[in-house]
Amino acid sequence: MAMGTRMRVSAVVVALAILAVAGVAWVRSHRTVGVDSGLVTLDAVDAALVERSNGGDVPPSQAITVARVAAHVPQIRVEFERSDDLFAYMQSLEPAVRSGDADAMWMVSRVYDYCSGYSMAPTAYARDTQVIRDMAMRGSPAMASARERVSRRCARFVPQDDLSPRMIVVKRTEAAQAGSIAAEASLMASGKPVKEGEAYARDLVQRVQESKDPDAYSALSPGMGIAASGRVALSDQVAGTQFSELAWQLAACRMGLDCGPQSSLMTSYCANGGICSTDPSQDFQSFVYDAAIPRQGVDVVNAMVDSLMGEKRAKE
Repeated sequence: MAMGTRMRVSAVVVALAILAVAGVAWVRSHRTVGVDSGLVTLDAVDAALVERSNGGDVPPSQAITVARVAAHVPQIRVEFERSDDLFAYMQSLEPAVRSGDADAMWMVSRVYDYCSGYSMAPTAYARDTQVIRDMAMRGSPAMASARERVSRRCARFVPQDDLSPRMIVVKRTEAAQAGSIAAEASLMASGKPVKEGEAYARDLVQRVQESKDPDAYSALSPGMGIAASGRVALSDQVAGTQFSELAWQLAACRMGLDCGPQSSLMTSYCANGGICSTDPSQDFQSFVYDAAIPRQGVDVVNAMVDSLMGEKRAKE
């Protein structure tokens, strides 16, 4: 079965997978949705405005996430999450890419990453999706649905487009050279840094934090978990533990990354790794706190996230 290039075996991912297979469910209220660290109560007017802003096709939690992203993130990133045709979306970026726009180059690499598994073998991908659905396990419908979402959004790509892992690295290297800190962070997290050495790694982590770029936080997160354990240069950073990777990702969500139920983040976890919520309306933050972090670890993770956000937790 084709696997996404960003998914990797780690203690965090294994823990998530075990919990997902076990079918851990989270019962949500019909009237409230999680936003950042608090709850937003939707009255009729708020719900109507949110629904209208997104065409009425997504649940309130996703709509609020998208609305927040639209306020803080470049439009081309918002369009990536909203587009049902990523081939056309990528074509729309070509003028900006030709002019050397680093963010456009980064988004092209994200399309490559998102669609790679499907585009390399569309027929086999569809066959695997059907096999997963036919297994009729508890997580089968969610995973099949996520894979079908990928198939729909990536439908116009073919093997000849070469959205291969090698080309993902090529595109991200080009974006990093053009000035995309998110691409630079992604390369380091995948073990292919622009520069070698602990001094560079430390400098990059600091630059990511200073950037407050949610894509950069998210891109760096896989390299800040167990993979960073024992790295002296990162010993005073949020790095090296089973919760560090999640903390970086949660910070990205709080900074405006689209982490809603239909987001590319949730879709990729589910479609590529079988890490799926049993509640289709659950966003990434709710899923993590429900299924990946034990009750005793919540305060630890919250402190990590606050540290990455440059915030101080109030003493209770």
